[in-house]
Amino acid sequence: MLLSSLPLSNLITELAIVTKQRHIHSFQDSTAAHYMFQDDPYLTPRTSAEFKLYSLSQESGRLAAKHIVNTNPKFFQKDFAEPHIPCLMPETMEPRIEDVSEAALLERIMLRKVKAAVDMYDQLLQAGTTVSTDATNDLLDLICLYGDHDPLQDDKPEVEDVVRYSSGISDVHIFNALISAATEVREKYNEKWDLIVELLKQMNEQKVKPNLLTFNAVLKALRRCGSLARAQSLHTLSEMKALGITPSLASFHHVLGIFYKTGNYLMLTEVAGRSFVPQDPDDVYFFSTAMRICLETKDLESAYRVHNLLNVGENWRLLGDSFQQSIYYGRFFNLLCMMEHIDVVLKWYNELIPSLFYPNPQGMKDLLQALDTDNRLDMIPQIWKDIRRMGHDNKSDLVEELLSLMARDRHSPEVQESFAACALDVRSLYKQGQVAKVALEWTTASMTNITTILLAAQKTKQAWDMLNIFKTKNRVPSEELIDEFLVRIKDGQQAVELVQISASFCLPSTPNLAQRVLQEFELSEEQRYGGGGQKSICIPGSYLLFIHVLVFSF
Repeated sequence: MLLSSLPLSNLITELAIVTKQRHIHSFQDSTAAHYMFQDDPYLTPRTSAEFKLYSLSQESGRLAAKHIVNTNPKFFQKDFAEPHIPCLMPETMEPRIEDVSEAALLERIMLRKVKAAVDMYDQLLQAGTTVSTDATNDLLDLICLYGDHDPLQDDKPEVEDVVRYSSGISDVHIFNALISAATEVREKYNEKWDLIVELLKQMNEQKVKPNLLTFNAVLKALRRCGSLARAQSLHTLSEMKALGITPSLASFHHVLGIFYKTGNYLMLTEVAGRSFVPQDPDDVYFFSTAMRICLETKDLESAYRVHNLLNVGENWRLLGDSFQQSIYYGRFFNLLCMMEHIDVVLKWYNELIPSLFYPNPQGMKDLLQALDTDNRLDMIPQIWKDIRRMGHDNKSDLVEELLSLMARDRHSPEVQESFAACALDVRSLYKQGQVAKVALEWTTASMTNITTILLAAQKTKQAWDMLNIFKTKNRVPSEELIDEFLVRIKDGQQAVELVQISASFCLPSTPNLAQRVLQEFELSEEQRYGGGGQKSICIPGSYLLFIHVLVFSF
């Protein structure tokens, strides 16, 4: 909608469109869902599970459409896009060059048609045509990988076979794959590294120039080489610098994995303020790895530096898929809850949720603990609304944590009133039973906490109803809870009923409770000794009422 409101003159070129998109991204609405869902408001997710489901559904739909287009290319020959968008057109799956030529050979090699490529090569030789060295090497690479048969779709050669065919290969991508596979065919650390060195020597002998992916493959393999990794990784980085190859985020990701805690600060200094572009599939793991180290070392300053790096240029594109994004923001938010002041935590909470992050139940528990640490428990009812909206209201440990914090201390009447409303809302979830997808099960702690919260808000009637739930669920209230009831009760008849309830639960404190009722309330003779045809036992003091209750209350 924002693009449609722009002047037409600004949308003439593709560059103008990209510029406006970047401008829009810099003013992201933190209260809105992720931009990928804004074309279909019906699919706006409310929970982390829905976010994952909808985003994966969108991607699976895209892949399914691509599969249909590529499987039936004859039905998708018309190109309506202006300018032409190659990725929307069917991929070429069958050879199109029919004549006998080197171009036809290269086309069959690109399509991984082994038999067709070999046949074309034979026809060229029979026709007396000279085949270039590069084309011959490409054909040999194809045969080394797949033998004498065409590969199946998504077929992957065995590691041992790839290493076996390493001699004579002159393609840098093949060597990169061999280096990555080196750690799979050797067990000891020194043997793994020796195999990597051997492959690098072969590259040098065959005049194959290493690229960024080559060094990243070496660094990645070094992560599985134990004590050799630190020294050799520094040597590898020096080689990259000597060849003028700039490390990518994947390079720093692997170095972080090697040096772990000690390398985090140095790596952040190296990458600070730089804008990166995707160059390696492992680039997307840098941010989550760096944030994990910040969390484990409780280094808040480094965490802010990592997040600032994420916002440089278009580095946010290298955060990965929705799962990687959830991991990154979850770790960042966890660290904020542990280390930052609650006002700062709430600022980030409002900024990240729900546009970028749907916290899991543990994330919400971390937020509750942060509220407790800085004495801001008055925010709990507001957080409870978010918990319900995100679908975490059926997580018993989270709900009981929330109830225990509200029941633990006494607050102002206004806060207690909001706590009581929240507790009643929680109670309604327990009463839903099998209607809910995952029903909450009553526990003694949850019943006690809800009752305590209601009593603190002077909602004696609703609290009294909770005692009936104790009976229904065969749970025993604590003596402290019964004493709390007695403090809140103003009517003598209710006090007698409370003693009866205490006796029905066989609480050891019942005699003391009866003594307090006799001393603190003005009771009628009927309330003291029974009436209406009931048999009384005339013994003095609180034991009279206690024995009377035991005999006649059931």
